[in-house]
Order: sequence, then C-alpha cells, then structure tokens
Amino acid sequence: MDYGKLCSEVVVIAKETGSYIRGYLNQIAENQIQKKGKQNFVTFVDKGAEERIVKSLSALLPEAGFITEEGTTTKTGENYIWVIDPLDGTTNFIHGAPPVSVSIALLENDQPVIGVVYELFMDECFYAWKGSRAYLNDSEIKVSSVEKTSDALIATGFPFHNFDRIEPYMESLKYFFTHSHGVRRIGSAAADLSYVACGRYDAFYEYNLNPWDVAAGALIIEQAGGKVSDFKGNSGFLFNREIVASNARVFDDFLTHVSRFMNIQQSRF
Repeated sequence: MDYGKLCSEVVVIAKETGSYIRGYLNQIAENQIQKKGKQNFVTFVDKGAEERIVKSLSALLPEAGFITEEGTTTKTGENYIWVIDPLDGTTNFIHGAPPVSVSIALLENDQPVIGVVYELFMDECFYAWKGSRAYLNDSEIKVSSVEKTSDALIATGFPFHNFDRIEPYMESLKYFFTHSHGVRRIGSAAADLSYVACGRYDAFYEYNLNPWDVAAGALIIEQAGGKVSDFKGNSGFLFNREIVASNARVFDDFLTHVSRFMNIQQSRF
C-alpha cells in the first residue's frame, strides 16, 4: 500500500471536514447540544462531520473498518481500521474557542500507519505516515530539543467525567507547576499532540483518553522524532486510556515524573 498517496487523500478529507465544521461556528443553539456526560457534549455537527468522513474513507479503502467517537458506523475490518475523531474539542466549538481539530488515523494490524490532524481555526494540517517525516502544511516539522522537564512547556487535558485519579493528577500538576516552564490545557488532545510534534510544546500527558483522541497525533509525534507510551513506558497507550508524549531527549525524565504520580489502579470506563 502507498501510505503517502493515501495520506494525501486523507488530508483533503480532513480539510473538507474542517470547512464543514467551520460553517457552523457560533451557529449552535443551546437546544442543539446533547450531553453524553456532565461535561461531555455532542452536536449534530460532530455527527454530520463523522458521517462525511466515513463515507469518504469507505470509498478510499473499502476493506477497512472503523473506530469512531460518535458511533455512526459499526463496520469492521480484518487488517485495516480507520480511527476517527470528527470534532476534537466540542466544548471549544460550542463556545467558539480554539482549537478544534479533525483527527483521522489508519491502523494496520492495530498499529498506526497514517495520521492526520487538521486544526481549523489556524488552518493547520499536521500529518505523517509510516516511514515518512512529519509535516505541517507541507513543511517538515520536528519535536523540540529540550532535555530536562524543568525546561519543558507541558500540555495536559483535564478530566471531565472520570475523576477516579483526580488526586494523583492534581499532585502531578502541582509538581509540574513548580518544576517546569508551565502547564497548558487547550481542550483538544489531537492539537496538543500535534503541537508536541512541531515543538510548540515539549511534553504531554493525560488519562482517560480514547483511541480516536490519540492515534493520529501519536504517529505524527513519532515520525517527528518523538516518543509515546502509556504511564508505565509501554506501547499500549492506544487502548490503555493514558498517554505520555514528548521529544526523545526529555522523554525518560518526563515519564519518570508522570509515572511517580499516575501509576495507580484505574477504573476501565
């Protein structure tokens, strides 16, 4: 399979979906917002975007199955699976605040081989494929060169419905507040990971994430020279609902600190 050619076609789909979403910015009424949880929202735009993506990707690779956030398809695939977050940052979208991202990844035998993240406010498309370099709008990107957590700008995502690890998480934040260049939370894991890939952030960690939140961004980071794992340093981040990502130089140091706080028993919901 020509991953590069397929990735180029996915970039087009992601940008077209971003244009569709952009057309509804500041157009969503309160009665058009549904709650999936206390702070977990969905709109008809999320579902419409996903349906558009599924239709386009099905034409590209008919044999592939899907893992999607909004569950608009249950199609399975033997070797290939598309992993889709049609609108990452729904709360941001509802409030008209950036970033809002479209995230599309292709798994081959459960391993990411294509990753595309399109952030529509800044019109930035991050992408990579297995064996490639990583790119932002056709320019090559690389992770930062920071070597110490104390010199790092760290990104994270706040828990919004699973609070079973909130106490160690808050302890980790307290540590990073006082032992780094700062902590940022922007509301889109796909954008966070992409910003690590291009060196805007030096590191990222979060728990209770889903495959569609991280599959594309994680591949882009790896192809940009970074490293990704779960909180134990293992490769199961895609389905283990936790992720650590950074440039390769600071990774071990950063992972040590994250693990010190976050390696406790977690619920699996």
